[in-house]
Amino acid sequence: MTIKSGVIDGFEKYSQFASLGEFNAHMEMWMAEYKHQFTKGELVGLKRLVRFAAKIPGVCNAKIGTVLKAIHEEYQDLGISRSTFKRMIIKAKNFGIFTVYETERKNGSQSSNLYVFNRFALNEPPKEEKMNCHNKTIIPSKTNIKKNNKREEEPAAENTFVADNENAPEDHLFVSDRVPTAFVQLVKYFYPQAKSIEEFWRMSKISAYRNNREKETETLLSVSLDAFRQFVRKMKSRAAVKNPIAYYTGILNKKYQELYFEELYEMEFCRGSAEPL
Repeated sequence: MTIKSGVIDGFEKYSQFASLGEFNAHMEMWMAEYKHQFTKGELVGLKRLVRFAAKIPGVCNAKIGTVLKAIHEEYQDLGISRSTFKRMIIKAKNFGIFTVYETERKNGSQSSNLYVFNRFALNEPPKEEKMNCHNKTIIPSKTNIKKNNKREEEPAAENTFVADNENAPEDHLFVSDRVPTAFVQLVKYFYPQAKSIEEFWRMSKISAYRNNREKETETLLSVSLDAFRQFVRKMKSRAAVKNPIAYYTGILNKKYQELYFEELYEMEFCRGSAEPL
């Protein structure tokens, strides 16, 4: 597909994101999934391209030479080659991180490519699946309503994950102020309902309490954010998950256990190094 070139504002209709924050949240997921597939130089190129896609969230029309020059200036003559940048483009395109469109000038000559970043692909949920945890039920999406009786009779699939960004897009604004803003900003792009966000955070606090971490606010938030990112990646893998909330809680507990053993190891290491020779 070839698009007529023009000023970057003219490409706003190609953006798949409502805000820069939403774009960044989806890029975090892409990076968590595929970061290890890129070389160090390729990651430098990809991250710079992401920064060029900030004016219109997820859309970039910068020339390769412009991007390479910016990298060269930032890293003080230690930039990346054009071939490295092109390899990054091929990889990212194949992974689905962005779509590349050729553009042409009015006279028909080829211009710089248009890079349109894609949303992090998520599984569609079964139509009437609910999230149950501790006798509480959350309906994460209004789109879970059946459209016809025939489909209502179909059995629900096991890989249940809701990613509904169109229904109740502003519902997250009514989340309790007891839930940290950073947590809301991440979760809202996948579970926009206030009740869903609050339930995820409630389980974060319960897990922290059970692991004697409830007073460590920074640790609580950090572990919760990491656990939710891992949770989203698991849902994307199409694995059978009957209860998303319970699975998220399991990830939290595992992370707290890992943290405990890391600290225990450091304590033993420091104790050993302090012993006299």
